[in-house]
Amino acid sequence: MSGKSRTATARATDRPGDVSPFALGLLLRRAHTRVAGAMAAAMRPHGLELRHFAVLILLVDRGPTTQRDLVEATGSDKAGIMRVVDDLEEKGFAVRKPVPGDRRVRSVEITPAGLKAFDTVHRDALEPAEGLVSHLRPGEAAKLVDLLTRFTYPPADQA
Repeated sequence: MSGKSRTATARATDRPGDVSPFALGLLLRRAHTRVAGAMAAAMRPHGLELRHFAVLILLVDRGPTTQRDLVEATGSDKAGIMRVVDDLEEKGFAVRKPVPGDRRVRSVEITPAGLKAFDTVHRDALEPAEGLVSHLRPGEAAKLVDLLTRFTYPPADQA
């Protein structure tokens, strides 16, 4: 590559229309910040944070889950998951139970109160979530979800 081509390369700006190699990451970071803020506001009145809700989502989806599997699924560390589960237990939203056959391992289970809180927060998040995409044209929100899903979960041979 000639020196002239290198100087003509677009530089990252973190502004709309940025065509730098970093544009996708910068846009995803801004989108995450915007969505996380709206969802955090919906959870706050219920005493929950995104980290709590991430664990509740897993418990609702998977059922009782070991703390080790929660670490892997959330990308958190062991100490972080311990604090989240401690918080959820304190609120009465989850319980730790021994795993039969291995007294060192604990499984985490959502409680009826946790399921009620999960459903309430989910319902309270609908309006803010709709507001986040209200400026998009019909069908674009579904297309965005489809594109992000395929981007996040590429075929195994492309991962």
